Amino acid sequence: MKLKLIFILIGCTLHASVMAQQTFPFEDEIKAFQHQDSISFPVQNSILFIGSSSIRLWEDLEQRFPGQQIIKRGVGGCEMADLADYYAPLILIPYHPRKVFIFAGENDISHGKTAQSVADNFAKLWVQIRTKLPATEIYFLSIKRSPSRIKYEPIVLQANSLIKNYLAGKAKSHYVDLAPAIYKPGTTRSDSTLFADDYLHLNSKGYDKWQQALRPFVK
Repeated sequence: MKLKLIFILIGCTLHASVMAQQTFPFEDEIKAFQHQDSISFPVQNSILFIGSSSIRLWEDLEQRFPGQQIIKRGVGGCEMADLADYYAPLILIPYHPRKVFIFAGENDISHGKTAQSVADNFAKLWVQIRTKLPATEIYFLSIKRSPSRIKYEPIVLQANSLIKNYLAGKAKSHYVDLAPAIYKPGTTRSDSTLFADDYLHLNSKGYDKWQQALRPFVK
């Protein structure tokens, strides 16, 4: 009996050791944010922008909304699933933001995830935020239709529609359709002149358009 107990304890110790050594996607970027927070923790009740590289590469995001306390936590290449499964307890919940703007899902789709998967992971993230931060206003920024990923457009549209419907009627929850802001004039297609050379990320003119669309909400 004692020998059996010893083996159980050894097994539990090994399991704990393995769990401690597990890594998650883009861990170095998360650790960099945590180190930054350890030096100067952001003011609570700020406005948080979190998501993938379209947030990370918005270099002058904070300057575009003067008078507001902005926290930028973009993780290049991350998916909606990463936000729901890994990042929320690390670089979202601790800040206690009064508003959180979420842009993610485009990478999930390009990696083969379905629209339903993106919507399900957003719902998982929404529940975490609403449970831990009941007073926080949640804004989902629609997944953009990047010219370099035009083949995924039907899935993008479906994912956006699913999330919009999920948020309908939920308190302190908003779907923000950013697509029209970057349409090519007279069409319902994204204007390639608003994108960087990779036709995936916005250039400064593209961010001008996002800024104009978001100004009524970032206040």
